[in-house]
Amino acid sequence: MTLQTVSSLNSSVHDARQDVVRFVNVRKTYLMGSEEVHALAGVSLSFRRGSFWALMGPSGSGKSTMLNILGCLDRPTSGQYFLESRDVSSLSDDALSDFRLRHFGFIFQSFNLIPQLTVRENIELPLYYLGWEAARSAARAEELAERVGLTGRLHHRPNQLSGGQQQRVAVARALANDPVMLLADEPTGNLDSVTGEQIMQLLSELNRQGKIILMVTHEPDIAAHARQRLYLRDGLVDRMEGEH
Repeated sequence: MTLQTVSSLNSSVHDARQDVVRFVNVRKTYLMGSEEVHALAGVSLSFRRGSFWALMGPSGSGKSTMLNILGCLDRPTSGQYFLESRDVSSLSDDALSDFRLRHFGFIFQSFNLIPQLTVRENIELPLYYLGWEAARSAARAEELAERVGLTGRLHHRPNQLSGGQQQRVAVARALANDPVMLLADEPTGNLDSVTGEQIMQLLSELNRQGKIILMVTHEPDIAAHARQRLYLRDGLVDRMEGEH
C-alpha cells in the first residue's frame, strides 16, 4: 500500500473532527558517520479518538522513531505533526516538554519505576511536575491504584511487587495526567503470558473508555488485542489492518 493510498484511505473513511493525531509527510533522518539513515521516509497517517493501534515491523523499520516523535521525545527532520489541530512540530523545546507532560502517558517494557519511591509516589510523579498540591495528588494516586487493582499496595516499593504489579503501577502513572494518548513500548515484554494477558485486558478496558493507545509489539498474540495494526518497513507504511 502506497503512502498516497493510505492518505486517501484515511481521508475517505475518517471524520476529520475525530482525527486526534495527524502525520503529514513526516521524515526523520539520522547521520551515522557519513551515511544518512532515513528512519522515517515520509509518513502520512492519522489516528482517531478511541483507536487502539499495534505498531509492528522488523527491526530498523522505524517503530521506535515513530513512537518517540509521537510522544514528543524527538522531532521530525521535516513534515508536520498535529495533535488536536496543534502543530506540535513547531513548538520550542520548553513548550514541547510541557506539551509532552500534559498530553501523553508512557508505558515501558522495563517498567521504569523509581525504586526508592512507594507505589503512591511513583504514580504521583507526573503530578509533582505539573505542580499539583499534595492532597489532590495523593487522592488521584489512590483513585488510580484502585483502578488498576493495587488497592492496599500504595506504601509498597517496586522491589516488593511482582512484575505484573509493577507494570500496573506504570499504567497508573501513565494515566495520572489524564493523557490524550498512551504510548506503550513492548508493555508485556518482561511478563509471563498470564500476567501479560492481564495487562492487555487492562489496556483494552482503558481503550474502551476512550484512550488512544499506540503499542509497539513484535508478538502477534499481543497485537491481536489492538483494534488496528500498522506495519512499518524501511521507514514507510507497509500496510494497515483493522478498523481505520
